Amino acid sequence: MDTRNDTILITGGGSGIGKAMAEALHARGAKVIIAGRRREALEAVAAAHPGMAFDTLDVEDPASITAFAARVVVAHPDLNVLINNAGVMVAENLTAEPVDLVVTERTVAINLLGPIRLTAALLPHLKRKTTATVVNVTSGLAFVPLTTTPTYSATKAALHSWSQSLRHQLRGTSVEVLEWAPPAVATDLMPGHAENPNSMPLADFTAESLALLEAGETDEIFVERVKFLSGAETRGEYSKVFKALNGAD
Repeated sequence: MDTRNDTILITGGGSGIGKAMAEALHARGAKVIIAGRRREALEAVAAAHPGMAFDTLDVEDPASITAFAARVVVAHPDLNVLINNAGVMVAENLTAEPVDLVVTERTVAINLLGPIRLTAALLPHLKRKTTATVVNVTSGLAFVPLTTTPTYSATKAALHSWSQSLRHQLRGTSVEVLEWAPPAVATDLMPGHAENPNSMPLADFTAESLALLEAGETDEIFVERVKFLSGAETRGEYSKVFKALNGAD
C-alpha cells in the first residue's frame, strides 16, 4: 500500500478502529472513503476531515452491497484499496434452550459473508488497477477463540482462511491481500472494551498498524500485542493460551 497516495475504502469507518485508521490515512494524504450503516456517524467523521468521502452501506444486505459497489467505482474511479473492517461481536450462550440463532446468523452475515460479497463485487475493478490491495480485518481470536463469543471467533477464523485462499488465487495479478488482526482494542466493539485496562489503547494500535502497513514487508498486519494469540499454536502454547483467555476447566 501507498498510504499517502492510494484511494482507500474502509467499511465500518464511522467508529472504532475503522474511524481511527480512516483519520490516520487521511492525515497521511490518502483519499479516504468511509462506509457504514449509520449515516449520521459517517457524516460527522467526514465533516471533521475535509476531503474525506462517505457513503452508506449495510454489509448484512447483499442488495445493499451490489448497489454500493456500483456507486462507489463511479464516484471514485481511482479506488484501489478495500479495507473490510465492518463487524459485530456479540456474546452467545450455546447451552441455551433454544440457542438464539438470530445472533449467530447475523454475525456470519456481517463478519464473513459481508467481506466476501463486497470483495467479489469490487474485484473486477481492483484487478484493472496497476496496484491494488484488499485488507481483511480478522482478529487475534481467529487463532484462539474467546468462548463467550463463539460465532465472532469462528467468523474471524474463517476470514483468516479465506484471505489465504484469496491471496493465492490472486497471485500474478496486481491485487495484494493483507490480513489485519487486532488484539482487544479500547473501542466500543463490545461493552466494556473501551474501559478495560487490558485493551490496547486505540491510538497505539492505530500507529503501530499504520507503521506495518507502510513498511509493506508482510502480508500479516499483526501488532506485537496480538502475537500472544496468533502465535500460540506455533509456540506450542495453544492450550495454555486458551486457558488464559477462557479460564481453566
